[in-house]
Amino acid sequence: MWKRSADRRSFIGGSDARIVMGSDEPALIRLWREKRGEVEPEDLSGNLIVQLGLATEDLNRRWYEATTGQVITDVQKRVRHPALRWMGATLDGRVQGSDAVFEAKFMLPWSFSEEGAAQKYMPQLQHNMWVVAARTAVLSVITGGGKWVEIVAHADPLYQHLIITAERKFWRCVESGEQPQLFGVEPPKPRLEAVRIVDMTSSNAWAEVAGIFARTRSAYLEHEQAKTELKSLMPEDTKEAIGHGVRAKRSKSGAVSFDLLTTMEASHAAV
Repeated sequence: MWKRSADRRSFIGGSDARIVMGSDEPALIRLWREKRGEVEPEDLSGNLIVQLGLATEDLNRRWYEATTGQVITDVQKRVRHPALRWMGATLDGRVQGSDAVFEAKFMLPWSFSEEGAAQKYMPQLQHNMWVVAARTAVLSVITGGGKWVEIVAHADPLYQHLIITAERKFWRCVESGEQPQLFGVEPPKPRLEAVRIVDMTSSNAWAEVAGIFARTRSAYLEHEQAKTELKSLMPEDTKEAIGHGVRAKRSKSGAVSFDLLTTMEASHAAV
């Protein structure tokens, strides 16, 4: 078993990736000094949010397994990239039967959103996926409001290239003693996979639009059926067909579109 403080100085981990790709310069400088052995890692024993994350990690994993039916393996497994010696990860786990990386997090309810959570932890997820050559990652989030959310992220080659470039520059600074600079590139917005079912009963806007949808549904179906029948009535060698206030046009690709004629256009067509 590696000694945690000494071992963490020898590589860039997933949580480090968030700092390297972030916008907090003091945090970046502190991380650089930690990797160089100039300062001890920050004592987070008094940070309540961090401690809540640690305390709920086992619960998070068990809740994920019970809810999804999946099994988490390789809990707290430490791995290193096979080629990049300065790149490693301590995994919260792997989803058995797939290559997915599992990451458990605790977040405060009043600042929580799925997009915000994915954006915040995307550097860590992409970093860890790259280390173990995974194509997907699962972010399992428990909030202080008693909410659990599963967010699935996919490997993003462009984002991973940015991360590797930034981390390589940072590690060169660790080795040379040159103070690092913020990388300064906004990562692409995460692509989220929809995994939730949401009750919209309490939304007045949803109720209004849903009413319109229900009211116009039969008319829409009748409209689509009429278009199909008009197309079948249009001779195959016809470029344009006009009659009774409707014009059908055939494109070069063979697609037929329809539009309503104005009164003047209809009268000219009749002549």
